[in-house]
Amino acid sequence: MEVAIIGAGIGGLTTALALKQVNIPFKIYESAPLLEVVGAGIIIANNAMQALSQWGIDEPVARLGNRVSIMNLTRPDLTKLSSNNLASFEYRTGLHNVAIHRADLHRVLVEAVGADHIILGKRLKNIAKLGSAYSMYFEDGTKVDSEYVVGADGLRSRVRNTFFLENEIRDAGQTCWRGVADYELPEAYHHELNEAWGKGMRFGFVRLNTRQIYWYMLLDSQLADIRSDIVPFLAYFHPLAAALVQATPKESWIMAPLFDLKPLQQWSRDGLCLMGDAAHATTPNLGQGACQAIEDAYVFGQLLQRYSIADTIDVYPSVRMKKAHYIVDTSWRIGKLAHLKNPFAVSLRNFVMKNTPQWVNQKQLEKIFTLDKV
Repeated sequence: MEVAIIGAGIGGLTTALALKQVNIPFKIYESAPLLEVVGAGIIIANNAMQALSQWGIDEPVARLGNRVSIMNLTRPDLTKLSSNNLASFEYRTGLHNVAIHRADLHRVLVEAVGADHIILGKRLKNIAKLGSAYSMYFEDGTKVDSEYVVGADGLRSRVRNTFFLENEIRDAGQTCWRGVADYELPEAYHHELNEAWGKGMRFGFVRLNTRQIYWYMLLDSQLADIRSDIVPFLAYFHPLAAALVQATPKESWIMAPLFDLKPLQQWSRDGLCLMGDAAHATTPNLGQGACQAIEDAYVFGQLLQRYSIADTIDVYPSVRMKKAHYIVDTSWRIGKLAHLKNPFAVSLRNFVMKNTPQWVNQKQLEKIFTLDKV
């Protein structure tokens, strides 16, 4: 009956919490030799915080992170184009959007799951269905059999690529730099997320805790190819952008091209399912990648309170697919909109953003922050 979870990222760990809550045994198989998280900042939005509260870990996450109550889209000089105040969502749920260092979040999740449930150094080499069970072959030469498997092994999922052949990874044509600076941010920005949109580039930042600021910069990949260094492009933005980057040791910068997964129409089969990025990897433009993985696990756990593990695996995609695909598609479109380069198109975009009624933005947030009903 033990469930095998492939991957000890956010999706795998929260799936484990869902199983633990209903006393279903599990083991997590993680490819890394150590539980050392590579990453910078992450925002756990209201929908994901609602899910974390179900497992009793919303308070430690909020304590280690920083409340984000306003989300601004701005011009490069940080003058506002669009501003979303999250007070109504905070009042309704009693929870905040929280910006937190990814390592701190991961530590909370591992502690809640229990490190004894995680087996490290298990990089999946192959997986096959043999009779009623799945046989998982790892690169260290070991083999594990399990009747139930959750593939939470990310964008380039070995589980997905073995059993769901009709999948396509899409290149967003953008490269992202991320870092965490020790910096005293002006008080006005303490509980805000700000993202500045330029021409073919953007810069964002948010406070993670009392001493750390998470920043990110995205360039069209053609621009990124021109220089491996983002410093020359920082002059286009408010001086705060350069100050944050310069306060971050260059060796700790993280650079990666952006990809997503073209929406799949199948996430499960015969006791096996995909979770998180393995099922619906998205570009980061809505800040919902990790949040949607957490919401997957929340729905999975709610279903487990009604159905067997086999039936839950069958039903879960039908509950989650519509919203997850909406996030993927909307985030893809926003990424293209944010990187317009034609001056007329940029001016028109900014005009529309500046004059969009607040209720329109709030309606979209309502859709994102409302958990899927089970």
